[in-house]
Amino acid sequence: MEPAELKPATPEVMPTVATHAPAQTPARAPLLPWALLAATAALALWALWRAFGPQPLGDPLATSLVAFEKQNRLTVFSAQLAPVVASDDERLFGLVRSRQVAVIPARVDYTIDFAQMKRERLAWNAEAQRLDVVLPPLQVSRPNLDEGRAQYLREGVWISRTAQDKLTRDNTKLAEQQAVEQAAQPVLMELARAAAKQAVRQNLAIPLQVAGYRDVKVEVRFDGEPIPAG
Repeated sequence: MEPAELKPATPEVMPTVATHAPAQTPARAPLLPWALLAATAALALWALWRAFGPQPLGDPLATSLVAFEKQNRLTVFSAQLAPVVASDDERLFGLVRSRQVAVIPARVDYTIDFAQMKRERLAWNAEAQRLDVVLPPLQVSRPNLDEGRAQYLREGVWISRTAQDKLTRDNTKLAEQQAVEQAAQPVLMELARAAAKQAVRQNLAIPLQVAGYRDVKVEVRFDGEPIPAG
């Protein structure tokens, strides 16, 4: 009996079924954060434009009037005076006489009342970039006597306390009157007017330049003064 012929085993090939997972759709990034970022950037740009971008020029007259309102009253000049006065006193039917000479330092202030500054006192020349200002008259304050630094020279054989007090009161009144007269001298008044004009120019030029009028010129004069040429 012949042995059976052995045949190599044929491997069975199992059919493979390809299985494909469903394709994943890429997830979309949410739009809300990007919208908020864009809005924030736009707001920041608008704020920068408001702060540093070109600004419309304001009304120069209104700007000037606001500057005057903030000042209200401005002391533009002060004069230090030294009135020299003398008073006499007689008592006991002229038998007792005394005299007192006094040098009493005094200060007088020259001021401008900006409450009187109305729109009609201002004129704006847009072509020349010039603001014309007409100021009210200067006001001279009541003299401030510094009797603590006063110097006295008294003459008389005998000066009672009552006589001395009367001499001092009389000299104080005379010193105040003399200080008022000295303060009204033309030289001092002219110095005070010049100081007032310079102060007003500076007080108005700065806010106008901030408002956009870089080349502004401020011309100042007092009531009754001629209009400057040009």
